[in-house]
Amino acid sequence: MTDNPYPSGPPDPYPSGPYPGGPYPGGPYQGGPYQGGPYQGGYPPPPMPYGNYYPAAPKNGLGVAALVVAIIALLSSFSVVGGILLGTVAVILGFIARSRVKSGEANNGGVAMAALILGVISVIAGLAFIAIWVSLFKQIGAADYFDCMQQAGQNRRAAQLCSEEFRQSMSAQFPSNPTPTR
Repeated sequence: MTDNPYPSGPPDPYPSGPYPGGPYPGGPYQGGPYQGGPYQGGYPPPPMPYGNYYPAAPKNGLGVAALVVAIIALLSSFSVVGGILLGTVAVILGFIARSRVKSGEANNGGVAMAALILGVISVIAGLAFIAIWVSLFKQIGAADYFDCMQQAGQNRRAAQLCSEEFRQSMSAQFPSNPTPTR
């Protein structure tokens, strides 16, 4: 027969009894402010990102302004001046905003690019409306009216006749109360 080294079973890995490092103080937390000094851990505070200063906030205002001007230019492109003039301003501001993005001063490259695109579209739409207005000007006979007024000069009676002729021409081309066709 063999001798059992543990007649009552294996030893308890978690012995009950007094805490090995001395008696546990126990009791509720006493509260109050932390009385210790600075943290003495092994990790220093994180370094500043750029030496002893943080980077400046991005300068995104120019890109936003370019987009606002481009939207206004697009909405007013039918009035040739709005489309071409404001569209050109939007393109210039958009280029400046894109250069700020490339140099790292701003971070709204998409807004600047949208302003550039809308500005170019506004200029193109303004140029297209020039052709539309010129053809409409010719269609209604406005050139004849201006020639008549130039020949009338200071003669009020002749100027009145030119105006009346132009009104009749407009009424014939664009009747205000068209007759129904059957």
